[in-house]
Amino acid sequence: MQQTRFSESDEGKKVVNANGDTVGRIVEVRSGTAYVDPDPSIADTLLSKLGWAEMDEDTYPLRADRISAITDDEVRLERF
Repeated sequence: MQQTRFSESDEGKKVVNANGDTVGRIVEVRSGTAYVDPDPSIADTLLSKLGWAEMDEDTYPLRADRISAITDDEVRLERF
């Protein structure tokens, strides 16, 4: 069964589309929901990996029904 609940260990993972192109990065997980920054800077990426990033007006919740796969490094989105 597909993982649909995220944890803090998912913070910092890149989010890729069905073609493998990076479209964002998970910057925070709150109550099992991952929030994605669609265009993170290098600083945002580093802060996220360290667990120091916070959501802002440019982050969006990642809908579980849009996820194709979750690996140790990334979250792959379905083709839509």
